Formats: sequence, C-alpha cells, structure tokens
Amino acid sequence: MAQEDIFKKLVAHCKEYGYVFQSSEIYDGLGAVYDYGQNGVELKNNIKKYWWDSMVLLHENVVGLDSAIFMHPTIWKASGHVDAFNDPLIDNKDSKKRYRADVLIEEALAKIEAKMDKEVAKAKKRFGDAFDEQQFRETNPRVLANQEKWDALHKRFADALNDNNLEELKQIIIDQGVACPISGSKNWTDVRQFNLMFSTEMGSTAEGASTIYLRPETAQGIFVNYLNVQKTGRMKLPFGIAQIGKAFRNEIVARQFIFRMREFEQMEMQFFVKPGTELDWFEKWKETRMKWHRALGFGDENYRFHQHEKLAHYANAAVDVEYKFPFGFKEVEGIHSRTDFDLSQHQEYSGKKIQYFDPEENRSYVPFVVETSIGVDRMFLQIMAASYCEEEVENNGKVDTRVVLKLPVPLAPIKLAVMPLVKKDGLPEIAREIIDGLKFDFNCQYDEKDSIGKRYRRQDAIGTPFCVTVDHQTKDDNTITIRHRDSMEQERIPIDALRSMISEKVSFKGLFEK
Repeated sequence: MAQEDIFKKLVAHCKEYGYVFQSSEIYDGLGAVYDYGQNGVELKNNIKKYWWDSMVLLHENVVGLDSAIFMHPTIWKASGHVDAFNDPLIDNKDSKKRYRADVLIEEALAKIEAKMDKEVAKAKKRFGDAFDEQQFRETNPRVLANQEKWDALHKRFADALNDNNLEELKQIIIDQGVACPISGSKNWTDVRQFNLMFSTEMGSTAEGASTIYLRPETAQGIFVNYLNVQKTGRMKLPFGIAQIGKAFRNEIVARQFIFRMREFEQMEMQFFVKPGTELDWFEKWKETRMKWHRALGFGDENYRFHQHEKLAHYANAAVDVEYKFPFGFKEVEGIHSRTDFDLSQHQEYSGKKIQYFDPEENRSYVPFVVETSIGVDRMFLQIMAASYCEEEVENNGKVDTRVVLKLPVPLAPIKLAVMPLVKKDGLPEIAREIIDGLKFDFNCQYDEKDSIGKRYRRQDAIGTPFCVTVDHQTKDDNTITIRHRDSMEQERIPIDALRSMISEKVSFKGLFEK
C-alpha cells in the first residue's frame, strides 16, 4: 500500500476512534486547527508525562516552569521575532496556492535521495546477505551521479538560505522544474518573507490599547524568568528549566494533518551552562534526547539527526531529530546551542542585569544556553504513525484484517478493558467490581456491547494493551482471562494478581531505564 494511502487511513482512524477531530467541524472547520478527543487527550497527557518526568524527575538540576502566553511586547523585539521570524513563501499563479519555498526545495532534494535509496534497495534484493551498502553507494555510477546532483543542489540551497537570497530560492525552484501539485504548472511568483506571529491588542479602550503577540514559542518565558528561578531555587550552573505550553504561529502553509498547526503545544527545556562548555553539553543532550525517542521501540533505523542548512540568528550549533513518517523523514525535535543571545538581549532591552555569579571564578557572566524543543502534536502524530498497523489474522478458518494501534503500553490512553462474557449471571457485576478496584490507578474501560471478538477488535483499534474477560469460571475460582494486544495471546490469572501485573507493564520506569 502506498505511504500516502496509509497516512489517509491514519487520519481517518484518528477521528473514528476519538483521537483527533477537526476544530469547529460543525461549522466546516478552521484550517490547521484541531481538537483532541477522549482518547487523544489521554495519549497527549501521557506523552507530556513521559517527557516531563524524564526531564524533571530524572535530572535533579532541571526544574519546571509555567509562564504566561501573554508577555510584554518588547520581549519579542529583543528576541528577534518582530524582525526575523519569517518564512519564505511563493505562490503558484494558476492554482492561487501558496507554498514555503524552502519546503519545495527540500522535497526536490528528497526525490533525488529517493532515487538513490531505490537503487540500494534493488541491489540489496539482488545480492542478499552479501550486500555491502556502503561500498555500493561509493561505487555505483547511478548512485554517484545522483549524489553529485544532491550535493550541488544542497550547497546552492544552503547558500541561498544563509544569504537570505530570495531571488536565488525562486531560481532554484525554476531550475529544478518544481511544479504546483494542484495545477501542475510552473508559473511562480517571486519569493517573499511573511512574519508568523499573531498579534492582538490589550487595553480597555481602542486609543489606550497596546499591540501584544500570542507567543510563537515557549522559550522566551523561560529566559525572562531565568533569574527568578535561579535565585529562588538556589540553582548552580549547569541547570535547566523545563516548560510545556501552547504556542501560536500563523502558518500560511499548514498541512499534513497535525504535523504543522497554527495552535500547538511545545515541550522545551533550556539548559544554562558556563560559556565555553555549551558545545559539550549540546552533544550530551543530543545523545540523551535520541535515547528518549528510541526507548519507545519504533526502530532505531527510523530516526536520524539532520544538520540545519541555516543556523538561526541565536545559534552556534543546531540539529533536528527526524523520524521517518509515511511522508518521509521529518523533524520531531530540535536541539540548539543558543549561545548567550537571548539573556544578553533581554539584559540590554530591559536594562536589568541578568547574570550568574560564579563563586568558583569569583565573577559574574551571562550563561550560555542549550535548548531541547519538541512539539507535542508532532510527537503525537509520530507515535500514532509508528503504532498504526494492519495485520492479517486467521479467524475460524478465514483470514481477517485487524487494525491495531501498537502504542507503547505506558502511553496507551486506556490501559485495561474489562468485559463480561455475557450480560447476565452476575458477570457484569464482577467486571464492575474489578474496575472499581483498579480505577484509582489505571484508566479502565467497561465494555459489554457486541460479541467478545468484536470487542477485542475495537480495543485493538483504540490501542488498549490488555483485555480482561470475566466468564462463568470466574465465579468458581476468582480467575479471569487476560488477552495481550500485540501477541493476542491469552492467559488465565487470579483477579488478585491483576493489579501487580498491570502496574509493572504500564510503568514509565521501563522506558526510563532504556
């Protein structure tokens, strides 16, 4: 099945099983804005807990913060967002559709990369276990020719971005023969910059109102509170401040479902360090964050680091953690060495001293910062895409297809479904007793509608890792059947053993130990 078709099925699955809804759907929706349903909000909260605990519980020198969305407008002048928070946009004159110029060029690069990967895949199939991929890439004429094309285009693209050369970006699009996916034409406008911040007014009267912005990132709330946290927490360098919160960007080219939205949530940690040590910490956090992603068990080969073509105005090093979505490798987390740019800017614009007194060196200085920034919504989509699975299973001599979300057990919205085999003979009452005993610790669901097979399939599609069936034997010996989602294996255990078994499986401890 084509990856595009899989993605369409995933989007439909998200709605059908209460994960994600189009915002304001009864009014035909609002572009690039989504609501999380009853299962989606549980998964989202579990993702945030996995991140928060990995930062704040596992690191004694990282603490939390929750800063306001509205902030003083000068903050965004100091941070550079007023002047430099732009996307290069280009319009197709025939379809009237607008695109990000850099994304169009990245897709052209990806097509060249796909040609090389296709050659490698064909050779791998031909030579089997004896295949040496590295040697093939270094010697095959077709791969080398495409690599040369990729390198030349990549250099030209990076130079244009770094020079902010909008004319060159357009010329690259023309030279690559990039066509509009809607109209199929190559009739492009010039590339121009578009500021992504939402603005509004604060004040009791129109005359007295001042322009403020919905924050486009959560990081600045951490920077302006740096001294408050450092002093009240008696924090010593190095230390970090973690925050989860909403951010807003007026994305003109919002697409790929919840991958790029106008209202989204970020999980960011700013790690304050002594100047000169920032690149060492940058490497350490790169390693730590990649381990966090890989611990989920979606395959190490599906993750990679991607170096930035153009460094942001505040950075001296930057890398993305990318995951292989159905639509290609895309960013899920950014790790940046932000130097002392932000704190120095706020010190200058506010007129307040924002420095750290180092008792060992007996001097004050502005700390440098290493940032890890991850989008909750992108992480949500990555987990859903990695977990969505269609399997052929045998059922009474026939082959059926079951759709299952193989979510990591600690992240699953519903941990346990309890099902009476029939709706009589006291079995529903026993099932309710089991839920009453477990609901303080786990998110449980009672399910008695349809046949037991249909109920299993429904819970598979939701991603519930364990289904407990209460039958007539339960009344005799207080045992139940527990079914495991991924293997579909069933085992008989005492009701009294259920809590400890589920507790071990749903704990985040196993993920953290990885």
